[in-house]
Amino acid sequence: MTLVRQTLYMTVRHLRELWRQPWFVAITLVQPVIWLLLFGALFKRVVEIPGFTGHSYIAFLAPGVVVMTAMFNSAWSGMALIDDLNRGVTARFLVTPVRREALIAGRLVKEAVVVVIQSLIIVALALVVGATFPGGVGGVAVLVGVSALLGATFGGLSNGFALIMRQEEALIGAVQFIALPLAFLSTTFLESNLMPAWIRHLSDFNPTNWAVIAGRGAASANPDWGLILSRAGFLALLLLACLAFATRAFRSYQRSV
Repeated sequence: MTLVRQTLYMTVRHLRELWRQPWFVAITLVQPVIWLLLFGALFKRVVEIPGFTGHSYIAFLAPGVVVMTAMFNSAWSGMALIDDLNRGVTARFLVTPVRREALIAGRLVKEAVVVVIQSLIIVALALVVGATFPGGVGGVAVLVGVSALLGATFGGLSNGFALIMRQEEALIGAVQFIALPLAFLSTTFLESNLMPAWIRHLSDFNPTNWAVIAGRGAASANPDWGLILSRAGFLALLLLACLAFATRAFRSYQRSV
């Protein structure tokens, strides 16, 4: 219970920081809104390609945009940690009895909360521009849930990198190197049967694609719950691995100060 209580305390601390700058959520929504509206209009005739099974490209794209937003925005989580390192905030926490896992987990829970807020806004906007979610409220809830899992996963990875690199420029390079290819090596923009074979095979091991498949499947009219739960399970295991990586990086940082 101590770990849970300390994690909640750290989560509240980070959410208070967010409350003092609510414009952050709005600014980070600019890019996904462009993806949704611009890509949705630009590629709306993709549905005419033989082999495309949907009837509306905006309905196909919306779950992918929700997932991709969670990935990109959470991948920058380490920037705030680097700022805390530079200002000495993290060093002050080292002399407290708080568990190191809670220092990392609190940040990840905060990222998940932000992802939920952003995802609901994107879903609402998608509905306004004509998207439909036959899976109903339950399907949308699963979409938001797997997006939060992915966001927390990339938040853990980003925080681990931040503790190792300790430089904003290096973290920016690492995030771009990892996140951008993962976005395009997934079914975010196109169905898998229309992809080149090598991209289709790589997407099977892509956590971003796991979230897209699970979220899009849950929001569809006929969900394959076996597939959805398996992909959500993969994401949960990866989240635990990234949390362990970030915690180990934190302990390494602690030994160096």
